[in-house]
Amino acid sequence: MKAGFYPRLAADGIRKNKKLFTPFILTCVGMVMMFYIIMYLAVGDTLASTFGAETLRLIFDLGSWVITVFSGIFLFYTNSFLVRRRKKEFGLYNILGMGKGNIARILFWETFIIALISVGAGLVGGIAFSKMAELGMAKVTLNKVSFKLSISLLAVKRTVEVFGAIFLLLLLSSISSVQFSSAISLMRSENIGEKPPKANWFVGALGVVILAAAYWLAVTIQDPITALLVFFLAVIMVIIGTYMIMIAGSVTFCRLLQKNKGYYYKPGHFISVSSMAYRMKRNGAGLASICILATMVLVTMASTTCLYFGGENSLKCRYPRDINIKLNVTGTYGATGDLAGRLGAELDAMNIGRENGYWFRAFSFYGCLNGTVVEPRTSNFVSLDGIKNIYLISLEDYNRVMGAGETLAPGEALLYTTHGGYKGDAISFKGGSAFRIKKRLKNFLEDGETAMNMISSIYLVVPDPSDASKGLDGLADFNGDRLLHSDVIYNFDTGKEPRAQTALMDRLTVYLRDGEVKERLGFNSFSLENREQNRQDFYGLFGSLFYLGIILSLVFIIAAVLIIYYKQISEGYEDQARFDIMRRVGMTKREIRRSINSQLLTVFFLPLGFAAMHMAFAFPIIQKLLLAFNMDNLPLFAATTGISALVFALFYLAVYKLTSNAYYAIVSGAKD
Repeated sequence: MKAGFYPRLAADGIRKNKKLFTPFILTCVGMVMMFYIIMYLAVGDTLASTFGAETLRLIFDLGSWVITVFSGIFLFYTNSFLVRRRKKEFGLYNILGMGKGNIARILFWETFIIALISVGAGLVGGIAFSKMAELGMAKVTLNKVSFKLSISLLAVKRTVEVFGAIFLLLLLSSISSVQFSSAISLMRSENIGEKPPKANWFVGALGVVILAAAYWLAVTIQDPITALLVFFLAVIMVIIGTYMIMIAGSVTFCRLLQKNKGYYYKPGHFISVSSMAYRMKRNGAGLASICILATMVLVTMASTTCLYFGGENSLKCRYPRDINIKLNVTGTYGATGDLAGRLGAELDAMNIGRENGYWFRAFSFYGCLNGTVVEPRTSNFVSLDGIKNIYLISLEDYNRVMGAGETLAPGEALLYTTHGGYKGDAISFKGGSAFRIKKRLKNFLEDGETAMNMISSIYLVVPDPSDASKGLDGLADFNGDRLLHSDVIYNFDTGKEPRAQTALMDRLTVYLRDGEVKERLGFNSFSLENREQNRQDFYGLFGSLFYLGIILSLVFIIAAVLIIYYKQISEGYEDQARFDIMRRVGMTKREIRRSINSQLLTVFFLPLGFAAMHMAFAFPIIQKLLLAFNMDNLPLFAATTGISALVFALFYLAVYKLTSNAYYAIVSGAKD
């Protein structure tokens, strides 16, 4: 056999089946390009000197793993369409005398050609757009980069390795699907599954139960820690439940339509419903995949957009004032009494002006809430379930900072909670004090550290924190350190420009580190934070998440479009013969178009409806996860969710229009 025979035969096969291969190759090119760009941003040297570079690199490195896993799964899925469509051709080769080994050589060269084109074009596109991507990321993360085009050899190497491995696995999968099939089964591959599947009520009902359980988890979780732990379990349950419902439930749905004689025995519905009934088991898996991808797009777009556009609100929540000082005192609550006054005097002596300032004292400790009793955690955390951060604030400090006039009798307390409520009317400390909840507060003192803490917090405003903390003073935590922390929070605005604030921060840092100052003021340790210094790190985090969300959304959308396209194309070829027969017995093109619209509308918008339902039930748990980023702007999240759903629905309609025309072109030209 002449050299180059198999490569030429493989190239001819790709060219003659360009309607199937072109979208697949373009998708592979897009996946390679996206992966290279993400890896370029993750390992490139251009971000090494930017503020928050480690945060950006970590996020994009995680994104590269998401692209890797998703590309492998998705390309396997779409490759199955190609193999199934080509099996008849391979069966013909086998009947004409070509052995399975020869067919494997053709598959090797086809895969090699596709891999070469995909990786080559993807790398060229990735390199060409990498600088644009870097500049776009620098814009949303408030960073500055050079305009010099560079190529990351490490990103190129990893891209080739990842997609080389993926295409190798695709080749092995294609060869095995042909190798273990006889020539007759290959020739009849397009007719496999023509026997209508039976409606499986048990699988469908089990899918409903699993999906309902996932929804229940999503809407009943109250704190971010639990939401973070349960989220991935809920996602897996939603995926499993969706596939079970779509596969088993869609068959049942077709059976119910067939039993409805008034609907079924009409020219526009008869062919569409009967065609769907024969292939609904396989069709259900495709619909479920589209549904899951649509949900992923909505979740990714809504959450990352909310984080980015709500970044300023989160920043102010984390850093309430320009300068945020926290002084830790070793000793009782009384030892903090004059510390704020002494610090204020020192700042006056340094000519540091202060605006919108406030200060308060707090006792704090970790405890495990069992009913209405808080048990101080003196041992290591085995589980975060029930763990609370307890704060004791004096009534005097609360009234002074909040401008309130609350009063409390002995044994009474005011209650405020974050990241999860407390419903009891009383609360007590094991071996210590007990309080009756007089009032639940809606607003409280601004404390950036609490906003950052994912563990839910309970603030108790009490008449005397020293008295309330009796029984806790002598306890030590699991590290042997004093369980009870006594702190003074002192925050103020400067009215200065960012550069002046940075200079002031440097001055205060040197000042507070001085041993004589510590001894004179009477504090043990300190933390000092500036909003402007952390602004870029904040926007680096939220901006990179937003940017990664855009890239992943594009990848998911491309995947959904390709699944829809192959679904329409494969079903169009399967339905050619049926519509050709109906046309010969008198069915007009108008009736064919009406039947096609009936079939597509019956199932095409089912994934979109399910995706919207998934997003509606996922809304509460995603909101809890956003609290971990200090994002508690519910109206903004609702708005980004609604806009994301609307934009995706319009895009989905456009895809429906294009793919339905492709389907119609195939079935209406069956005679040709």
